[in-house]
Amino acid sequence: MQIDPQTGNSVLLFPEGILELNETAQDILNRCDGRTVSDIIQALAEEYDVDPKMLAHDVQETFADLQRRKLIELT
Repeated sequence: MQIDPQTGNSVLLFPEGILELNETAQDILNRCDGRTVSDIIQALAEEYDVDPKMLAHDVQETFADLQRRKLIELT
């Protein structure tokens, strides 16, 4: 993950190209530091003061989309 110097937006680089990340995806991926998905959801819920259950679907859908594109691998 990097910042595009021309746009200032967060991007995910991969061999076939570049994917510009929205703010939500950036917030999620910034927390991929060994935490579990549940821990990431909890951290986001605390930061944004929302119910973790409300965030769970969005976080899981973001991970699923990135996995389908073979840009991340969850262990």
